[in-house]
Amino acid sequence: MGALINVFVGLHVIGIAALLGGFLFQMKAMRTDQARFNSGMLHGAFTMLVTGMVLVGLNQADDDPVNNVKISVKLALLVVILGLVYVKRDEEKVPASLFGTVGALTIANIFIAVLWT
Repeated sequence: MGALINVFVGLHVIGIAALLGGFLFQMKAMRTDQARFNSGMLHGAFTMLVTGMVLVGLNQADDDPVNNVKISVKLALLVVILGLVYVKRDEEKVPASLFGTVGALTIANIFIAVLWT
């Protein structure tokens, strides 16, 4: 079971990298209000959602303790991120404040995962 959990942790990290990488790649465009949500960001957020749910299930099946409050906070942030990216994915330009919000929520989600024990 440990190897399967590690595979899904790796896939979860790939989702985070796709979402955060898409944000960081367009930071220069964000200054001129030319940034947009790309499909990589959408797929990264969706990958994070699916692999996160699988990880919770696998950890509970393996009788590992799961911090449900932490998972709920991370899920809430991810649902907001996914909603914003999904709704605004077809727009040519996204306001810098909205684009920055997605980046800040993604970074907050990463720090919650790492620092909240």
